Amino acid sequence: MSDKEDDWSSKKEKDSDLVSSVSKEELYKKLDVLRNEVSSLRDELNSINAVKEDWFSKREKFGNQIAKLISEIRQAKAKRDSFTKEVRENKKVREELNKQIKDKIFEVRKLSDKKKDIESKHNIRGNPSMIKSKIDELEYKVETNVMSFNKELEIMKQIKELRKQFVELQKISGVWSDVHSMSKDIEKSKVNADDAHRKIQVKAKESQEKHEEIIAKSKEIDELKVKEDEAFKEFSEEKKKFADVNERLQQKLIEMNQINQQIGKQKADNKEEKRKKEAITLKDKELAVQEKIKKGGKITTEDLLVFQGLSNKKR
Repeated sequence: MSDKEDDWSSKKEKDSDLVSSVSKEELYKKLDVLRNEVSSLRDELNSINAVKEDWFSKREKFGNQIAKLISEIRQAKAKRDSFTKEVRENKKVREELNKQIKDKIFEVRKLSDKKKDIESKHNIRGNPSMIKSKIDELEYKVETNVMSFNKELEIMKQIKELRKQFVELQKISGVWSDVHSMSKDIEKSKVNADDAHRKIQVKAKESQEKHEEIIAKSKEIDELKVKEDEAFKEFSEEKKKFADVNERLQQKLIEMNQINQQIGKQKADNKEEKRKKEAITLKDKELAVQEKIKKGGKITTEDLLVFQGLSNKKR
């Protein structure tokens, strides 16, 4: 048995000795006092319990809000990471396209230089398609218009010069074609690079927005954690108060039980004492009746009742 149990047992024995030494009226008086104290303690206990449960509910509410925010942060992080991944991928695409544009511009410059060299070497000027159109125009004019012989010779001479120039230009027509084709590729790559850049800006903005949302929600969680800790602290204090008051209540209930037991014992003792007194009185009456019978006295109804009482008792 622990020291605490020994102290409690000693207290019970002292209380029992104290109760046995007081009168029945004093016991009832003390019982009434204890009942009032028990009622007051139960009211206090209910009040503390209500406050305690209120703080517990608040703590649970803050905890649920924190859990919800944590879930939202996880979702936001997943989206942010997805946007960031898209930014990285589009940056790679943009870098590759910019490299292609740079390489193609370099090739175009080389072809332009080649074209200039050919033009300079062969003294070539003009655009092959424009010259061909001019030739067709002059030939059609000769075929359809009536003109003087000298005028016709002049035009035919012009056509001859243009055909010669067209033949020379054919030497760089491949270069023209390559430059034109590559220029179209460059423009297409620029459009794709601009599209990749636009996607980078959009996704980077969305990623930043999600990052800011995460920071805001994290700050909200920190604030809620402070409130949750405060609620738990208050709950713990109320729980301690509840335990203290409940212990006092249990002690009062034990005291009430001891007094009730003592009152019951007193009642039983009084009943036993009364029974013994009644038995002595009845025995005395029996002896008196027996004496009357010996002396030949008259037996009364009361005497018969005495015998009947003794008979019932023996049964």
